[in-house]
Amino acid sequence: MAEIHVLIILFFVAVESATIVPPQTDVLLLALFATEQYRAWLLVLAAVAGSVLGGLINYSAGRYIRILQQKKWFPVKQKYLDKAARIFRRHGKLTLLLCAMPLIGDAVTVCAGMLRVNLLWFIPLAALSRAVRYGFLWALYAGIF
Repeated sequence: MAEIHVLIILFFVAVESATIVPPQTDVLLLALFATEQYRAWLLVLAAVAGSVLGGLINYSAGRYIRILQQKKWFPVKQKYLDKAARIFRRHGKLTLLLCAMPLIGDAVTVCAGMLRVNLLWFIPLAALSRAVRYGFLWALYAGIF
């Protein structure tokens, strides 16, 4: 159980990188794989869990975005919010499978919150998306690809 501190750090880095802050989880995860001191599947699990929590933070922000958009300081124009909502509606809930993608993933999770996507859809699809991403990193490191 000596690796618990590393799993906790990885979890919180994943939370942070799943919000609007640029991702460092990939770099940290690869570095931890390279040490070969920790079980890779536990590292992936901690990263997925933290990243899903970060996505839930974005989802929550999306749920309350309509309140904030009336403020003068709000940085996103209504037409862009409407466009994002149209794209999300057109492609459906499976758009959530893109939530682990760099650059667009945060927008996907915020839109899901804006549109009040049921959490019973959001959490499993977000978890699957992140598991594929971090699993792919693990496979790359292991030389499978």
